[in-house]
Amino acid sequence: MAQTLTGETAIVTGAGRGFGRAIALRLAKEGAAVTLISRTRTELDAVAREIAAQGGKAAVALADVADRGQVEVAVRTAEAAFGPTTILVNNAGTDGPFGPIGEIDPDDWWAAQAVHVRGPLLFMSAVLPGMRARRHGHIVNIASVGKNFVQSYLSAYGVGKNTLMRLTEHVALENRDCGIGVFAIEPGTTMTAMADHTIASPDAQKWLPGMIEILKSIKAQAPDPTPIFARCGDMVVALASGKYDALTGLFLEPEEDFDALLRGGRRLEATSFQPK
Repeated sequence: MAQTLTGETAIVTGAGRGFGRAIALRLAKEGAAVTLISRTRTELDAVAREIAAQGGKAAVALADVADRGQVEVAVRTAEAAFGPTTILVNNAGTDGPFGPIGEIDPDDWWAAQAVHVRGPLLFMSAVLPGMRARRHGHIVNIASVGKNFVQSYLSAYGVGKNTLMRLTEHVALENRDCGIGVFAIEPGTTMTAMADHTIASPDAQKWLPGMIEILKSIKAQAPDPTPIFARCGDMVVALASGKYDALTGLFLEPEEDFDALLRGGRRLEATSFQPK
């Protein structure tokens, strides 16, 4: 079977484990050369070896996604290894802090926004000029249905994902006529290292016991995350293929039929300021 992404070059953040690892492996399997980015070299090196074992190409770059200098060095490393970036997957994420505003540390809350929003902003800022110049590129931001949450004690996560979704919409509109597709997706709910971290968090246990019980139930009923990871990888490959560029700017969920969305004419519509 022909590989759908031969000749493409991808950057995946948070690529050392979980969804990021699965996405990177899937992109490489489809022929993309992938640069793996996170803060933990041992994890990245392990994923790079997996990609090499399946006949793919991988490079590794260490970076804190919220650090502009480190992000710019990582992008230069990726492009020195494989050429201009054509696919960017902003996957790095964080779960907390948990608790009410007024009790949680504002610096901790703001640090979460740096991961949810500043990181994708920095990576998109680094790769978009080249994508526009070549009139070719795809960006997939790993968001969450959490963007819709207005839930007590979960503001850091909810605000971060909601802001990432709106940022995705703005970037999509700005680049819709430049040959660039920009998407946000819900990856699916399964057990990851971040979910385990949430379960173990004393603050999450204190303020969000109901959510903890849901996560424990998921862990008990479906402890193997592989099917959910694979489905997410398939989504990213489909969006990176260019087939669904007309859906740019949309938030897409795993159960949605992308072909049906194309036929139905679902599109992101711009809105503008209207004085009242």
